[in-house]
Amino acid sequence: MASVGTALRELRGAQKSAKGVSLYSRFVNRPAGRYLAAGSYALGLSPNQVTLVSAAFSFAALAAVALVAPSWGLGLAVWAALAVGFAFDSADGQLARLRGGGSAAGEWLDHVVDAAKLTALHTCVLIAFHRFPEAYGTGSDGWLLVPLGFQFAAVVTFFGGLLTEKLKPRPAPGTPAEAPSTLRAVALLPVDYGVFCLVFLLLGGGELFRWAYAALGAVAGLFLLAFLTKWFRELSAVRR
Repeated sequence: MASVGTALRELRGAQKSAKGVSLYSRFVNRPAGRYLAAGSYALGLSPNQVTLVSAAFSFAALAAVALVAPSWGLGLAVWAALAVGFAFDSADGQLARLRGGGSAAGEWLDHVVDAAKLTALHTCVLIAFHRFPEAYGTGSDGWLLVPLGFQFAAVVTFFGGLLTEKLKPRPAPGTPAEAPSTLRAVALLPVDYGVFCLVFLLLGGGELFRWAYAALGAVAGLFLLAFLTKWFRELSAVRR
């Protein structure tokens, strides 16, 4: 089994294109995932096992949001667990490339876990708003619609983006990768999952968290409209 150092050197030359990736994912999450992938490789873990580790961190954090009264300490713990889970989510694909390629079952598991995580995330916020209305200032039932709307935007964006990638024709072999746009990488920051996780640092603020979460939900809705328009135009030119 290769050492961590050897694995890291191999991974540096086996990174996916940065096109369409936010600055956080490009400069924080992917590098963190690279170290986790190298460590997992040295330990003999499989990509599927790394996917399950990612799920364990993420769902433990979300369960805490739903079941534990909000506090600054809880917010820090939730953010840390979600951030680690997100880094492991990057690590599973990198580990698969390091091992010579992934499997259809592994890709399926990765996407199923991602879909479950997105759905559970906003469901757990809804439960928290219902269980702790005094802390969050969500005595009005109208606030319970915010996580539902956010969940709708997140799930449709996830599914729409995934389906668009599947339906778009693949570039011809040997076609050079398009250079990543720094402007686009900055513009995508508000809807990057890693940036979104930062909002949980505000859990101890109660109403501050509620307003910050609602603002990000509104941004997600606006980005959804922009993404759907862009994807439909791109696919309109595809003949099948």
